[in-house]
Amino acid sequence: MTRLAAVTGATGFLGRHVVRHLAKAGWRVRILARKDPIHPLWRDIEPEVVIGDLADDAALDRLCAGADLVVHLAGLTKAWTPQAFHTVNTEGARRLAQRTTGRMLLVSSLAAREPTLSDYAATKRAGEEAARVVLGDRLGVVRPPALYGPGDPETLPLFKLAAKSPVLPLLDRQASITLMHVEDAARQIVALAAQEPPFTVALSDARPYGYGWRDIMQTAADVFGASPIYLRIPGFMLNIAAAFGALAPRSGHAPMVTSGKVREIRHRDWAIRPEEQPYLLPKPHFDLRSGFLHSVHGYVASGVNFGSLTTPLKKGTAGPLGERRQTCDDHG
Repeated sequence: MTRLAAVTGATGFLGRHVVRHLAKAGWRVRILARKDPIHPLWRDIEPEVVIGDLADDAALDRLCAGADLVVHLAGLTKAWTPQAFHTVNTEGARRLAQRTTGRMLLVSSLAAREPTLSDYAATKRAGEEAARVVLGDRLGVVRPPALYGPGDPETLPLFKLAAKSPVLPLLDRQASITLMHVEDAARQIVALAAQEPPFTVALSDARPYGYGWRDIMQTAADVFGASPIYLRIPGFMLNIAAAFGALAPRSGHAPMVTSGKVREIRHRDWAIRPEEQPYLLPKPHFDLRSGFLHSVHGYVASGVNFGSLTTPLKKGTAGPLGERRQTCDDHG
């Protein structure tokens, strides 16, 4: 009999890929969504759809009924208030856990490892703990790092900046940021769906120790064959940006750059420790350069214009990665 996976957050950036890989792995998939979704990634699959959201008790009951596994991906990454984060990230996890009769795989965030940094990190950690109180040994937790890939609106500004700007910013030279292509994260999450809980696992690409800001910015520039100047930016400039974001009218979307997000960005150690990766999971297909190339080509295919002065390198083209770049702090 085919196993049934019930999925929240299925229409999100990561969720779309997880649903596709669950179906590919032989799971029957049921999703929670506000409306019947259509997406190119799902052209060959037909998940069962339960209309509703995390605040809809009846919808949650229908979603979880008879499910062998609940994969909880839904969450808020941006919000105007701590209460908004709490309602979705913490109470949402608790409410879903209360209706889970089998196992739950809760897709949290690496930020949950440092809950004092931000409201987002605190409520993701609290969501893990709330679900654990309900489910005990039936809960598995997976903490992805920062994800990127085609269609991600949050990393698109990085690529637009790399394509057009003669100057790219660098933050703390001692910081280590862990990144991962969304496809690789989805494959590893689905592999964890076959593991028996309890566990808490952090994901990464082939560099669990992460990347410096110079690595990230130079790789993004190399995708476009660009040779920018790199300028070291003091951390207080991010605090200023966050302060301006807090003054924005609250009728629009919540800002991405907040004081909490700045603390996450400025945190120096997002490296993944060996004890956080106890399982042999599918090896990542993408390193940073091939992942950035894949992302940019995906953006271009969807109609994103990166300008007429720069053209992304062709897939498989040997780029200038590793060449020395001019930087304003090469001598200190």
